Amino acid sequence: MGAPLVQVEDLCMRFGERLIQSHVSFDVAPGVIFAIMGGSGCGKSTLLRHMIGLLEPAAGHIAYDGCDYWQADEQERTRIRKQFGVLFQSAALWSSMSVLDNVLLPLEQLTDLSASEREDRAREALGWVGLADAAAVQPAQLSGGMRKRAGLARAIVTQPRLLFLDEPSAGLDPVSSRRLDDLILMLRERTGAAVLLVSHELPSLMAIADDGIFLDAERKQPLARGSPRALLDTPSLPAPVRAFLTREEAGIA
Repeated sequence: MGAPLVQVEDLCMRFGERLIQSHVSFDVAPGVIFAIMGGSGCGKSTLLRHMIGLLEPAAGHIAYDGCDYWQADEQERTRIRKQFGVLFQSAALWSSMSVLDNVLLPLEQLTDLSASEREDRAREALGWVGLADAAAVQPAQLSGGMRKRAGLARAIVTQPRLLFLDEPSAGLDPVSSRRLDDLILMLRERTGAAVLLVSHELPSLMAIADDGIFLDAERKQPLARGSPRALLDTPSLPAPVRAFLTREEAGIA
């Protein structure tokens, strides 16, 4: 395996004087689905926002291909961010724009493709997520699951090397959630992108995560590293991690 695509080293996150998490370290290889796990309020989405450049860490390093993002100049940061695709929890679609126009937006902002090439790429992405027939529809006319898929199409349309997904299954019924899991796996196979998945949804974590880290809200630092299924087989697993991974709704022993 080659060098890691992402390296997080001894990261510390704060809001003012309030400590969110400290001593956060992990790496992510190309093509890996990496889960950021933990209960509510532990800092999962905050970690994602640090990684995509929205929040600056109090200490530590976040590097992409060996380049420290927060030590780089703005030109280099822009180059790095162009390799990201992001799906926020709400899908964050522009309500005044059609689904197609929402998906076209990052192509218009981040690429030099012609108008026809942009439309071809956007329609291809919509086809991948099963929304080819919804291009002209407004987001308000879509179900929750369809909005998530439209947001995912927008996240992948620039063919990013790294895909950030913030609670993609939140608010979805079990059938829609499973379909979204299958879609994420399919997109990973088609694009080769690494995926950083913020989630507390156990069925999704068990189904798709290759690796991961567990953040603890009480101790304010990671307690475990590994795929959810591998962690379950760890005899010395810390009690909060085992309790999280054996919740009743997971449907596992």
